Amino acid sequence: MSTALATHTHASTHVAHDHDHDDGSKTVLGFWLYLMSDCLIFSCLFATFAVLAGNVADAPTGKELFDLPYVAGETVLLLVSSFTFGLAMLNMHAGRRGRVIAWLGVTFLVGAGFIGMEVHEFANLIGENAGPGRSAFLSAYFTLVGTHGLHVTAGLVWLAVMMHQTATFGLDGIVRRRLACLSLFWHFLDLIWICVFTFVYLRGVL
Repeated sequence: MSTALATHTHASTHVAHDHDHDDGSKTVLGFWLYLMSDCLIFSCLFATFAVLAGNVADAPTGKELFDLPYVAGETVLLLVSSFTFGLAMLNMHAGRRGRVIAWLGVTFLVGAGFIGMEVHEFANLIGENAGPGRSAFLSAYFTLVGTHGLHVTAGLVWLAVMMHQTATFGLDGIVRRRLACLSLFWHFLDLIWICVFTFVYLRGVL
């Protein structure tokens, strides 16, 4: 009976997979609309930071707080993760399922390293009494950088899901489409981080 139940569950999973997103054009269009809405959110956060960046009150400024070499290390990690994701996509087009999973795994580890460094940075700032409630500048900083970090965390969860789906279903049309959407999302986050690094950190230490 347990074997029959497992077979039924596996078959149900495949049916759900086969019936999900039956129209690829709708999926891609919907995802582009999502990315545009996300771009608007980050635009508002950047604009808010620009307005509040000079409102430090008696709190320390970015020049006093930011460790540029450390943040440059974070930037390198995220750029490397974009490169490894590109290798995963190249192997997807070549039909190499094992290598796709491997490169997605490397991307996950590098991305997790980025998040670990960011959490460490936030913890150090809060430990130095430079938390988001200390000044308008710090509030805007934590909101902008933290929102990006939450997006990367969501991307890591998505990566784990896609590694599982690639291993389970192979590189069928649905998995390929989902990987393409995830690739757009991941590279979008890299682009946003470059803007964060330039506009928040570099500008903050000058």
